[in-house]
Amino acid sequence: MVGVAQLDYSLVTPVRDEAENLRRLFGCLAEQSRQPEQWIVVDNGSSDGTPELARELEAANEWVKVSTVPGTQDAEPGAPIVRAFKAGVAALDRQPAIVVKLDADVSMERDYFERLADAFAEDPTLGIASGNCLERGKDGWEPTHVTEAHVRGATRAYRWECFEAVSPLEEVVGWDGVDELKANAKGWTTKVVPGLAFYHHRRLGERDGGAARWIRQGRAAHYMGYRPSYLVARTLHRTRQNPAALAMLWGYAAAAVRRGERNEDPSVRAVLRERQRLRNLRKRAREATGQPTTR
Repeated sequence: MVGVAQLDYSLVTPVRDEAENLRRLFGCLAEQSRQPEQWIVVDNGSSDGTPELARELEAANEWVKVSTVPGTQDAEPGAPIVRAFKAGVAALDRQPAIVVKLDADVSMERDYFERLADAFAEDPTLGIASGNCLERGKDGWEPTHVTEAHVRGATRAYRWECFEAVSPLEEVVGWDGVDELKANAKGWTTKVVPGLAFYHHRRLGERDGGAARWIRQGRAAHYMGYRPSYLVARTLHRTRQNPAALAMLWGYAAAAVRRGERNEDPSVRAVLRERQRLRNLRKRAREATGQPTTR
């Protein structure tokens, strides 16, 4: 791209029983038009052939490196993946311009990371970004929509300076909302890059099953400091697509009753509360359904 510096990037993929997905992901990465400097695969207690496959890839490719962290499936939700990501970042041989937390259950076009890196090069305020998430629906691959400034976690890319500014990442459910709010409070932009997409081969929350996903989101809402009115509106919106989303209210209420831990960073709470003001609900609703908004 003329006039835009090329930024290098490295990838960290936490894995647990992801052998099939990992093989597909490697194929995508090997074909990228702009190659990663390094890909760290962090095994977090796999019981299938994931560690063996990762070691095979490491032996055959100098840009692949394998790390391990103790299995922490019984830890607080959110903690295992954050710990694995931190371990992967620590294992990098050098500091990249962009570091990406990349899930194993995704695939992408061969120019995905080139275009993602170019988005960072074009906008020096961009701190956290990803493409839009496509999941299989009745009519094939369909986009999943999120509200403004939220970045999809499956291909979550950080400018290194922003990553340092929001670190340490919090080992709790909702960590990937808190880091965005921290980034925004510090002047960084966070967004899904328009026109850029990746394929998510396991629907969001599929591993959790049933209402567990929504209960965790309710707990995350309590930790982050959601306005109750906004949580109710969000729950009603999600319930239209999945009745199990009502469990968000239970997760929030249960955390409140037992006086669960809350994020007390005033800058984070200020950004969140401003976005959730009643006057902004219509805009948030349009964003969540993929409709255009006006500034």
